[in-house]
Amino acid sequence: MKPSLSLIPMLLLTAALFAQESPRRPIRPEDTYRMQTVSAPRLSPDGQWVLYTQSKVDSAKDGYESRLYMTSTDGAETIQLTEQTKGTGQPSWSPDDRYISFLSKGRGEDGTSQIFLMNRKGGEPVQLTSVKGEISAYRWFPDGKRILLEIRDPSTADTAKSKVRKPYEIHRHAFKNDSDGYLDERKTHLYIFDVAAKKLDTLTRGSHNETGAVISPDGRLVAFVSNITADPDLNENTDVFLLDIASGTRRQITTYAGENGLPRFSPDGKLLSYTQSTTESGFNMYEHARLWVYDLASGNARCLSEALDRSVSNAAWSPDGKYIYSTIEDDRRRNILRFDVTKGTHEWVTDARGSYGSLEIGKDGRMAVLFSDPQTPNEIHIGENGRFRRLTHASRDFLAPLRLSHVSGFSCTSIDKNTVNGILYLPDSSARNLPLVLYIHGGPVAQDEFSFDMTRQVLSGAGYAVAAVNYRGSSGRGLAYTRSIYADWGNKEVKDILAVVDHLVRTGVADPARVGISGWSYGGILTNYSIATDRRFKAAVSGAGSSLQLSMYGSDQYIRQYEEELGKPWKNPKKWLDLSYPFFQVERITTPTLFMASEDDFNVPVIGAEQMYQAFRSTGIPTELVIYPNQHHGVRVPSYIVHRHHKHLEWFGKYLK
Repeated sequence: MKPSLSLIPMLLLTAALFAQESPRRPIRPEDTYRMQTVSAPRLSPDGQWVLYTQSKVDSAKDGYESRLYMTSTDGAETIQLTEQTKGTGQPSWSPDDRYISFLSKGRGEDGTSQIFLMNRKGGEPVQLTSVKGEISAYRWFPDGKRILLEIRDPSTADTAKSKVRKPYEIHRHAFKNDSDGYLDERKTHLYIFDVAAKKLDTLTRGSHNETGAVISPDGRLVAFVSNITADPDLNENTDVFLLDIASGTRRQITTYAGENGLPRFSPDGKLLSYTQSTTESGFNMYEHARLWVYDLASGNARCLSEALDRSVSNAAWSPDGKYIYSTIEDDRRRNILRFDVTKGTHEWVTDARGSYGSLEIGKDGRMAVLFSDPQTPNEIHIGENGRFRRLTHASRDFLAPLRLSHVSGFSCTSIDKNTVNGILYLPDSSARNLPLVLYIHGGPVAQDEFSFDMTRQVLSGAGYAVAAVNYRGSSGRGLAYTRSIYADWGNKEVKDILAVVDHLVRTGVADPARVGISGWSYGGILTNYSIATDRRFKAAVSGAGSSLQLSMYGSDQYIRQYEEELGKPWKNPKKWLDLSYPFFQVERITTPTLFMASEDDFNVPVIGAEQMYQAFRSTGIPTELVIYPNQHHGVRVPSYIVHRHHKHLEWFGKYLK
């Protein structure tokens, strides 16, 4: 029987009310397929629009597709700019506001990234460049007639008609990198592309890389970063250089043996800001980057952030040149700080329980940023004077049906009196006596922040209390806190992790009989250290970890770190063996452990998981090994990410529930 026409409006209203009142559900691994992410916000020269990239999962291809969008700064209008163009990245505006440029896979057999150009009023993108080699970055000259390109030399490894790659012929000291694989002798140099003539001219050449290039406001100078030491593989020294385009002469701005980088010209072109590591160490992972300003006329340089015990990761000049803004890690938060260039003082612009990033400042002083908090993935915000409003809503549909975890901060004290700060995820705020999973961040120099975290949300949504731990070695707590684990891995960090377990049990959050631990990268390494130290863990998932550290020498990408921090194995074998205690003391471990790894990982190679899995099998400890095919350190295939979530839930469900 069909309803009468008079009843249809009432039925529709009832359906709408039911939809509004339908209960929200916990997040699930398959929600990965529904996520959309925004990145790379770019303000238009007229300040009226923000250009950005929006990515989502392509389920049919089990990959990601990205498109360009622009939205008006008043939030009234959003326009999708690209549809068919694949892999769009590094969007930018032409200085005259007429065109939008971006990198994408070019047409041709080599498939290298090329610059595409499209009219902002509409129309199909046009491939602007057809250069040989790999374009890694580009910037428009102020006149809009030329583009500065960073191009890596073309590869000659696959020239045969058979498409069989030539053998790797290796001569370098540091010969591996996770994203690039085995390293060859190709270099990255600077070029100038004439837009009208479509002509490419060489700006730099030689046996060193030139990267991080920026252009002075008058278009006469280029600042760039290069390591010109006798063998750059032996250190992390980089210096800042100035190149006069007309004469071809270059001037070395820094002579500090540490790491110098991130050059930025002031709006009037008289000053150049850059960052510099706190020491001249050959390996700078544990160091802070300090902000410096160099006067081009006098040659004088001064540090603006010496009084700030935090690392400066980016720099954006205000239009009047009075301030430099940066996003700074600070104890689980990432907020915006500004430096007064004249006074040398600094002050916080924002104080959010969240994470700001990708800061850009327009000519009118307004800022475009990414911002995330525990309940919201990154969205673009725009504002001025510390007041921001949300501009994009890419995560709205993703979040609509979900009931997310209750997220709060906590602090506790370790056995040696260190204060440990962390973040707790609960299915609801009143939950008590729950099975506990500590999900440990990698790095180790990184921090867990009050930002959206899919992995911890999935675990918490399945009924676990989930703890993030900013153990010693993490960033955001000052230089001494980060350096405290130098050449002493698996000691202080484990004390901090165990202190968190004690705290959450003591406060009634966690059931002491149902405690698990997991992590990826250094988080996987710390998982191994923790289960080898304490038997209270009833289950563990160790991702991209290692334990027999001696076997990592020469098989991963950290040769500089090892030789400086630990010493060469044949000269300091005891140190290497001491740091390998989870492997050599495997018979003391009782924790059932699932090991995970990526097949093509040069960061923490798959052998690290394979060795521990084999040791567990030989010892009789319950274990399993998962290897993700053709993946580097960061797993990128969506179905693999979903699989990884499910394996966590299955393993912890088996042993903790």
